[in-house]
Amino acid sequence: MARRQRGPGRRTAVLLASFGLVLGLGVPALAAGGGGTPSGGGGDNPRADDLRRERAWVRLGELKFGAEPYEAVSSAAADAAGKASCEISAEDATNLVLSPTWPEVSGSGDSPSPMTLSRYDDQTSLADPEQRAKGLFFNPGVGVWQLDSAGLGADETAATAIDSVGAAQKMAPYIVGKYCTAIGGGSTAAQARAAAWKDWHACDQGACESIYERLKADGVVKDPTVTRYGGAEMRTCTYEGAEYDCLYVDPSSAQGEDAWTAPDYGPAPVPDPFYVFTYTKSGKDYEVRYWLKADSGAKTDVSASRELGVNARTKLTWEAESGLCDTTTGSGNC
Repeated sequence: MARRQRGPGRRTAVLLASFGLVLGLGVPALAAGGGGTPSGGGGDNPRADDLRRERAWVRLGELKFGAEPYEAVSSAAADAAGKASCEISAEDATNLVLSPTWPEVSGSGDSPSPMTLSRYDDQTSLADPEQRAKGLFFNPGVGVWQLDSAGLGADETAATAIDSVGAAQKMAPYIVGKYCTAIGGGSTAAQARAAAWKDWHACDQGACESIYERLKADGVVKDPTVTRYGGAEMRTCTYEGAEYDCLYVDPSSAQGEDAWTAPDYGPAPVPDPFYVFTYTKSGKDYEVRYWLKADSGAKTDVSASRELGVNARTKLTWEAESGLCDTTTGSGNC
């Protein structure tokens, strides 16, 4: 592992903590890279996509979006439009990229929170098999585009999916590219937009097209209270003598739409506070989420590891842990 890394890039060692206390970073080899107790073998929740469709229609009124995330999206979309294989303006590209976010995570029309964690998949394959605490749960969809380890988020971690700058740089060329492919194949503009949004079930019945038309007509209100990480904070953490940049996330401090933090919002639990970082072992990269015992109420710290590229529902490995330190706050095993 590198001794010092900056920023939440996909292959950097980045941590994320949710809910209140902070911890250091890193995991012993026993857990990271596939050690520990396995969970997995579960498929998709058949009700999850139904819930997404049912909640897709967004309340009428102004549409808000975080000011910093909006600048990230508009910049990435303008760049994608300039490189596109079809004719599309920077404004239309921005609206195209933004449109799935409200149907996916903010039916109120309030600013989608970059911190959003999915609440529809409640399979036991995503929970700690030893049931050390209810909130030891690996929510698979993350961020305003709900990047999921079963699809577009397979090679992302929760940290990179939450980072609105990095996520926008991934999603803008992807969505614009799908739109242009459809245009090149003879689709109308409306058909091409539907093709560009095919990955999001919230768009299945026209909710994203509705948002697109609203954005064209009325624009968006830029919300200065929602920042790049949606309430997460950059920290410095150490593990086994190495120092890393960490991202600390507290769901109760989520900026923008926070309905997903309510216990009864969905069948899956709100996860207890956790850190997430990328760990490399034997040439393979793993997403590791780490819970401090003080946050979860378990008797020990606990980690869950997922090899990047693997659906979390298919395989996770869980292990009792100790030793992380958040040097910014002195929390954890310092």
